[in-house]
Amino acid sequence: MSNGPASDPRWRPLAAARPAMSAAWWQWIASRDSLTSRLASAGGQQAFRVRLLDQRLGRPRRDEALALGLPLARHAWLREVALCLDERPWVVARSVVPLEGLHGQRLDRLGERSLGSWLFRQPDLERGPLEVTADPAPFHTASGPWARRSLFRHRRFAVLVQEFFLDGMASDLRLPSR
Repeated sequence: MSNGPASDPRWRPLAAARPAMSAAWWQWIASRDSLTSRLASAGGQQAFRVRLLDQRLGRPRRDEALALGLPLARHAWLREVALCLDERPWVVARSVVPLEGLHGQRLDRLGERSLGSWLFRQPDLERGPLEVTADPAPFHTASGPWARRSLFRHRRFAVLVQEFFLDGMASDLRLPSR
C-alpha cells in the first residue's frame, strides 16, 4: 500500500477510526495476528471452515489498484472466501495479488484453505498498517459494520488482504453495531 494518504477517503488509518469503534470491535479490528486463528478460537465448539467464493484473474477495483500501486488496467489474482463458523459466514475476505508478485506461488491451489494460514507461517512476513472503513458497502456486497485491510509482504510477494466483518458475526458474538 502506498505510504501516503489512503487511496480512497473511506479507508482511514486504524487510529482515526478508534473514537467511533466500541472496545469489543477494537479487539477484532486492531488485532495484527491471524484472523483465521482468532475466529476458530472464538467459535469454541463450532466448526471453522473457509468457503471459496471466487478465484480468478481480473482487474482490481480502483481503490485496490491504487493501494497496491498498480496501473488501473493491470490484471491481478483475485480471491474471495467466506470465513464461516458452523457454515455461518462471519467474515468475507478479498485478496488481491499483482501477477508479477506471484513468483511461482500456486495460490490457486489453496482451494478452501485459508491464505492467512500460509501467510502467518512465513518467518519474514511484514504486515503494513491497517486501514478501516465503517462504510464497507462501496467495496463489497457483504453487509456488516466494519472492514479492514492491510498489505502483506513476503520477500517480493505482496498481497492486499481485505476483511469484511459481517452482521452474522456481530449477532453471534453479541457485538454492538459499532
